[in-house]
Amino acid sequence: MNKKLHIKKGDTVFVNAGEDRGKTGRVLEVITDKNRAIVEGINMVSKHTKPNAQHPQGGIIKQEAPIHISNLQVVDPVKGGPTKIGRRLNDKNKLVRYAKKSGEEIK
Repeated sequence: MNKKLHIKKGDTVFVNAGEDRGKTGRVLEVITDKNRAIVEGINMVSKHTKPNAQHPQGGIIKQEAPIHISNLQVVDPVKGGPTKIGRRLNDKNKLVRYAKKSGEEIK
């Protein structure tokens, strides 16, 4: 099942809850079935790894963990702050996302 979410891969998002509240980052991956997203530099966790091809030394690696999308808001392309997202038909009759704060279409 393909759900429509207000966040897509590549969006710049603002974190409005949790340990990283107030930070912004770029969405690396969206996990639709769990309503979560992985954001660059947000929700970092320590993962203990055995030595392997990528990490011959092994040890503790810092990596991003998924964060629930309800804690994320897309950053407005014009005004720069967090904004709600709406959907509307553009001049080419295609459904696009737009920022409710500025009315600007989100690419």
